[in-house]
Amino acid sequence: MNPILAILKENNVSDEKIASLFQAMTDNPLAAMATVSELGLPQEKLQMLMTQVMQNPTLIKEAVEELGLDFSKVEAAKAKLQN
Repeated sequence: MNPILAILKENNVSDEKIASLFQAMTDNPLAAMATVSELGLPQEKLQMLMTQVMQNPTLIKEAVEELGLDFSKVEAAKAKLQN
């Protein structure tokens, strides 16, 4: 299992909330950050999650694919943010 998804599941984040988070990430990455803060993860787990993402950004792609979402939408949203 993807480490990002594993951290979320270890902290009792429902599959519905996980799917919602990654859907938000594909639609609007800034909104996804707000969604992450609403998950109620303990600070150390949130920090661990962010460290995982920073050290290995491909984990996001893997998680999106594991959830059956369209990664090209993540790339498009990222491009919008960079403009």
